Amino acid sequence: MKILITGAHFTPAVATIEELKKMDGVEVVYVGRKTTLEGDKALSVESKVLPAMGVKFIPIITGRLQRSFTPYTIPSLLKIPIGLIQALYIILSEKPDVILSFGGYVAVPVVIVGWLFSIPTIVHEQTITLGLANRINSIFADKIAASFEKGVLKGEKVILTGNPVRQNILDLSRLPAGKAGPGDITEEYSEIFKSARKDKKPVILFTGGNQGSHVINLAVEESLDKLLKIACIIHVTGDNKFEDFERLQGLQTGRYLVKKWIGEEWGVILSQVDLVICRAGINTLNELAYLGKPALIIPIASSEQNKNAKYFEELGLVKVLSQSKLSGETLLRNIRLLLNGLNYLTKKTKEAKKIIIPDAAKRLALETVLLGQKIEANRI
Repeated sequence: MKILITGAHFTPAVATIEELKKMDGVEVVYVGRKTTLEGDKALSVESKVLPAMGVKFIPIITGRLQRSFTPYTIPSLLKIPIGLIQALYIILSEKPDVILSFGGYVAVPVVIVGWLFSIPTIVHEQTITLGLANRINSIFADKIAASFEKGVLKGEKVILTGNPVRQNILDLSRLPAGKAGPGDITEEYSEIFKSARKDKKPVILFTGGNQGSHVINLAVEESLDKLLKIACIIHVTGDNKFEDFERLQGLQTGRYLVKKWIGEEWGVILSQVDLVICRAGINTLNELAYLGKPALIIPIASSEQNKNAKYFEELGLVKVLSQSKLSGETLLRNIRLLLNGLNYLTKKTKEAKKIIIPDAAKRLALETVLLGQKIEANRI
């Protein structure tokens, strides 16, 4: 059985691919974006990671419906028919038995063309409510996989699978190649934790997700001197046209480590830091909830991330700082407040784990395979 996976939400896709690769007779191909953002030439994480996993990666050029007018609005709209033509070629050449979509504008043409060829499709929604792309995709889908019981996803198409969590979060004893024992990390990360223990300082992880966050990077840079007086820092900048990584890398010290992203060691590092500063992407919040890590989150303005932020703040997992109020000064002030109550916050966040379905990746993988088998049986 060949399963075509598509979409922009890469973290749950990786978790599901890991489960699908364990199944006999299952082949996976992935259709996704080649670059991180429109107007940015930085390669997407999926285009780099998937080939290393032995998964065929097929880039697609398509456009999206933007909520506000930007210099990329018209060019993006013009790319929509290109995406449909490319999706048609991909479907005809790959001949998938099932399509599994993880949302995002890149998935829309693939799902629509798949529907035209009667290919069974399952759409996974990571958040509380359907995003714009998944609202479109759900019209053509056979099944909609929901991540949370609480939400507005209703109807006979809806099934509860949970949001897949990567294996390197679920199993912290599973080490990257070449590591010696449980919890081992490379020397550069190890030095940060050693410095923290020596100076009796907490370790803070800053991350903007797979794409990085320029505004968070700037706020860290502005307040870096004062931050390093109260904590040791691991800063994941992402890879972007602003060259944040290249600029900030020059400021590294024994207590400040800058990375574009973290690979297989992500789970071990996330489990060991004391506080996380990040966006409100649902996959990051899921992993924080599973590991019981307190966080200060900065949702992208006017996005579905604000709903994610509200939900997880009500659970007591996070504190929210509006992007409109973000500066080096406000970032530093909020971090100080959180560190003062860190023991209480850490205890409270442990309770948030109850909303996570640990075997979500396995459930979604099985639902995808079963959907393909059911449709095939009906055809016979």
